[in-house]
Amino acid sequence: MPHTSTETPHIRALLRQGLAIPAHPLALDAERRLDVRHQRALTRYYLDAGAHGLAVGVHTTQFAIREAGLHAQVLDLAMETARAWVAPTRSLAMVAGVCGATGQAVAEARLSASLGYHAGLLSLAAMAGQDEDRLIAHCEALAQEIPLIGFYLQPAVGGIELGVDFWARFAAIDNVVAIKVAPFHRYRTLDVIRGVVQARAEERVMLYTGNDDHIVLDLLTPFVVMRDDQPVTVRFRGGLLGHWSVWTSGAVRLLARCHAAVQAGAIPSELLALDSRVTDCNSAFFDVANQFRGCIAGCHEVLRRQGLLAGTWCLDPFEGLSPGQSAQIDRVCTQHADLADDAFVASNLARWLA
Repeated sequence: MPHTSTETPHIRALLRQGLAIPAHPLALDAERRLDVRHQRALTRYYLDAGAHGLAVGVHTTQFAIREAGLHAQVLDLAMETARAWVAPTRSLAMVAGVCGATGQAVAEARLSASLGYHAGLLSLAAMAGQDEDRLIAHCEALAQEIPLIGFYLQPAVGGIELGVDFWARFAAIDNVVAIKVAPFHRYRTLDVIRGVVQARAEERVMLYTGNDDHIVLDLLTPFVVMRDDQPVTVRFRGGLLGHWSVWTSGAVRLLARCHAAVQAGAIPSELLALDSRVTDCNSAFFDVANQFRGCIAGCHEVLRRQGLLAGTWCLDPFEGLSPGQSAQIDRVCTQHADLADDAFVASNLARWLA
């Protein structure tokens, strides 16, 4: 069923506030079957940590849930758990991943909308090789089904390179509400910002950082683009991040600090210094030393150590921690222990697992 006219203003108003939205991992047991107990515990953890929404069925959830026949179940479980845990006390931005060629993506968008998701996070990886007109037609078809969040996924994990003209055309689509900017590349990040400004959409399309290598700086930086010989300043409103699937209560506090500093017009040097520390943690969690091969398993390992997952299993039996990655996680957990939320998890874990 196509989206109703009331949904787009609702999700746009939520995203405008500047939210912390973790990308939800997939809990599996040793047989690589869905572990419902730990999956629910993760959802409850994120909500109690102060997350303002969830992104489900995205890269961190493993795109392979579709082939494994888990897609609808995982989406439904997250939505049902979130509603039962916090509704009606909090308004959440519930985001569902949408991917595949147009037929599959439309079906996923319809499913997501039927389950109550407010927006679809659109991966274009399956459209690699298509020209820009075909990509835009694909996006326009999906925008008829659900409010869209664009996703500049880094090429190292399957994304495709997209230029300024594409992002300008994408931002001009009426039912686009935000863009997750995650190319892990400053020049490509600027391409998205220039495209949004070129489309005159900076007040309508919210920018969310997915650049796990520059989270803090993205949230603090005023990006200035010239249009009609006048400067236009654009900021990232919040984050929709795989990195925020771990140490989430600390991430929520960090976002609040960034918002407060921007509002005050003064950025403390110690807050700026956090950018390199958070990036150092990400280098271990996302397995930068091995071209991101262990990026999902690395997040799983942090959650496993806290008791939120039973193991680091991924759907692909060949996907796991890279050699030396566990030692790197040991290092950052020791050197940046103040960024972790181990005590918060330990004091609530039994309740989340109940």
